Amino acid sequence: MRFNLSEINELIRERRTIYPEQYTDRKVHREQVEVILNNAQWAPTHGNTQPWRFKVFMEEGRQALSDFLAQTYLKLTPPEKQDDKKLAKLLTRPTLASVVIAVSMKRDPDGKINEIEEIEAVACAIQNMHLTCTAYGLGGFWATPALIYKPEMNEFLGLDPEDKCLGLFYIGYPSIEWPKAHRKPLEYNTEWITQ
Repeated sequence: MRFNLSEINELIRERRTIYPEQYTDRKVHREQVEVILNNAQWAPTHGNTQPWRFKVFMEEGRQALSDFLAQTYLKLTPPEKQDDKKLAKLLTRPTLASVVIAVSMKRDPDGKINEIEEIEAVACAIQNMHLTCTAYGLGGFWATPALIYKPEMNEFLGLDPEDKCLGLFYIGYPSIEWPKAHRKPLEYNTEWITQ
């Protein structure tokens, strides 16, 4: 065996969503973020298009993201549908995290790969990010508020119209005990076909 499978199993099974409200103010170092993003780039990618793009918000950049998210939510949401709790999360979460990474999909200019396959590649990259955070003992949270799919988000991130932001990935040191979780047994969602 090339790698320690029990450690890999444990890493995968220990991955958790830990929200920015559950982070300390301890700073995540840029070198750690670089390792996280380098591991993201080793996700599977059909045609080797490597469609992932990252915008990293640290330090004062987090406040710029916070301001944009809150202002855009208020602009796009009719007053009667605005929710104070949603607005508060958009406003505070970027500043509660040490790092926020906007993860986007850049479309292959030749269009040879289906969009869904490019989205899937970026989702795999995000899983690599989350697993690397777990290995570091860092909390990670993949957020997908509705406004990230709007043209305003593309403009803010400098994306072309055919590209998509697929999430905001929050990173920080947890202030809580590492959460426990469970999954259904394999027989609930697996069918074996032998003939």
